Amino acid sequence: MSENKLQELKDGLFYEPKHAMEIIDGETVKQADEFCEGYKSYLDEAKIERESVEFFVREAEKRGYTEFDNRKKYSAGDKVYYNNRGKSLILCVIGKKSVGEGVKISAAHIDSPRLDLKPNPLYEDTNLALFKTHYYGGIKKYQWTAIPLALHGVVVKANGERVKVRIGEDEGDPQFVVTDLLPHLAQEQMKQTMAEGIKGENLNILIGSRPFSKDEGSEKVKLNIMKILNEKYGIVESDFLSAELEAVPAYKARDIGFDRSLIGAYGHDDKVCAYPAAQAIFSVENPEYTCLTVLTDKEEIGSDGNTGLNSSYMKYFISDLAVMQGEEPWRVLSNSECLSADVNAAFDPTYPEVSERMNSSYVNNGVVITKYTGARGKSGTSDASAEYMGKIRKMLNDSGVVWQIGELGKVDAGGGGTVAMYVAALNVDVVDLGVPVLSMHAPFEVVSKLDVYMAYRAFKVFFEQK
Repeated sequence: MSENKLQELKDGLFYEPKHAMEIIDGETVKQADEFCEGYKSYLDEAKIERESVEFFVREAEKRGYTEFDNRKKYSAGDKVYYNNRGKSLILCVIGKKSVGEGVKISAAHIDSPRLDLKPNPLYEDTNLALFKTHYYGGIKKYQWTAIPLALHGVVVKANGERVKVRIGEDEGDPQFVVTDLLPHLAQEQMKQTMAEGIKGENLNILIGSRPFSKDEGSEKVKLNIMKILNEKYGIVESDFLSAELEAVPAYKARDIGFDRSLIGAYGHDDKVCAYPAAQAIFSVENPEYTCLTVLTDKEEIGSDGNTGLNSSYMKYFISDLAVMQGEEPWRVLSNSECLSADVNAAFDPTYPEVSERMNSSYVNNGVVITKYTGARGKSGTSDASAEYMGKIRKMLNDSGVVWQIGELGKVDAGGGGTVAMYVAALNVDVVDLGVPVLSMHAPFEVVSKLDVYMAYRAFKVFFEQK
């Protein structure tokens, strides 16, 4: 057999994922770069879930979306949104077909690992004022020391007034930091494991050092901080009891690499899927099926709580749609399909030992389908059926979307979960589809611009199915 025939046979029979640049043209690369400029702006503007909801509500209203009213009847092409307590959001475009034939759902989460302030956070020690924190989500604690931090969130005062806080992002703003030991005095610390070297109770944020006055008395630095906060926000110390304040990295999104092919930022997990999923539904006009993009909270801590997808707010929203059209909610859900829009771990050549190369996702190989997540024996996961995998595979191939398959590391290396299992519990066909990420859950994660754009393309063709 000739070399050409042999290669032709291999091409026809073997599965060999390719770098996106081997498949797409220069115009697509340009489109990807342009798309990611908007994504970077979003990352800088919306670092916490509340800000993401505010961002997408504004964008939705610019495009003619109105707030959902379950007493109204909606027609094909109508665009609505449901804002769940300011921390999760459903964007919806009503389709031509009855919802009894199912709806198309993309579901991404908009929360990311961070440091939350404790309910009673402020204290003074040796003339320094600090905040006590409780870390949120899976983090390597040592990564959160000695980096610039910003403070975001809300405070609800005793009189019910809601005060928005965002400090550390604008030019000239003060920033904050968790201090660490100098190497000269850290011999004992460095003998400990990386997990033990920085303890959760030591993630205290330095916020000031000047006393209120020269007069005798204790806690004068703390008093000065409270005076500043009272003058700026009108709050007193007890107002921290009814606050949600989150410390996040103060980094801006930046191009990475001489070729600017990558984006480094805080919060790619999972805003790198939330933004493309939202932009995809924004691009949809008069779809055949009713389309939903669900932007949810609490995924990083198990999706519990009434703004996470382990609650019933999405099910209730779909039930309202069903009732409007005289359909049974269970029938709508049972006929529905979902892309659980979440990230996977990109293969890192510096740390190859945790990955199995044949079933890893790679930067620039396109959007990654993750058939199942979970840990070790597939515990805590949804496992997509072969039939649904085949349908999504055909959809992506037919539309020219560059995609790949991937698992989250070696079988016994660990694992993770997504919202897919909660969607599957509603009898919805679901599979994870998202972007490969380097340094996932670090304060500064890295993704490929081409992969981000392919995620947008994938969600768009999913919504446009006939």
